[in-house]
Amino acid sequence: MSDPVIASIEGATGIIDLARPEKFNCLSLDVHERIAAARAEFEANPDIRAILIRAQGKHFCTGADLNEVKGKLNDPAALDHFIAFGMKNLRALETSSLPVVVAVQGLCLAGGIELMLACDVCFAGESAQFGDQHAQFGLIPGWGGSQRLTRLMGQRRALDLMFSARWLKSGEAKEAGLVNYVVPDAELHEVALEYCQTIAGRSRNGIAEMKRLAREGADLGIDQQMRLERDAAVRALPSDDVAEGLDAFENRRKPAFKS
Repeated sequence: MSDPVIASIEGATGIIDLARPEKFNCLSLDVHERIAAARAEFEANPDIRAILIRAQGKHFCTGADLNEVKGKLNDPAALDHFIAFGMKNLRALETSSLPVVVAVQGLCLAGGIELMLACDVCFAGESAQFGDQHAQFGLIPGWGGSQRLTRLMGQRRALDLMFSARWLKSGEAKEAGLVNYVVPDAELHEVALEYCQTIAGRSRNGIAEMKRLAREGADLGIDQQMRLERDAAVRALPSDDVAEGLDAFENRRKPAFKS
């Protein structure tokens, strides 16, 4: 049986390919474990500056592997582990020190949208459609969908999407704040990879700190947010990366960050 997840490296980008197109790239426990292993490997590699998650076939991901879920319904411990590990895996992507970019084509539903929501930047092909199908089948999100959708879309839009189980086309998903860029399907993976390679030229430490500030500041009041950013900026200013960046600016050259 072929690997359901394929990890590779192109330039300074670690690539995670969902490779179960015959099953619409649905998320089994094994798939989650392989995604987690690839992410950890990329984080440990100082030459990797970004992670790109993409999928083979016509559709990005149509959700959890429901056959696996059905097989665990009479085993509460196994079912809890399946949900808990998936949530832990997506949270690890969200809190990764590396920027995580996702490229979505075709259907991105239920667990698939939960995976997409845990990433930092989303590229969508023109064919992409996004939806939360849980309510349609008497289920509720288990990998953070209800929380991340609400944060990104606002409560009314998120509840509408979850209640109705309707699909958003790529343009509507962009307007709702779920997608950053909409590009032709034929260019999707190339454009997303180019974006990742652009990030590769940035300070790895600086990018990680920006992610931390955005994440940790989200639930703070404005004065606490400003203090959080101020403290981070003061710590960063004496760093080698800042010195390199300022010297590059002064001498009109491209910076070569060491971090």
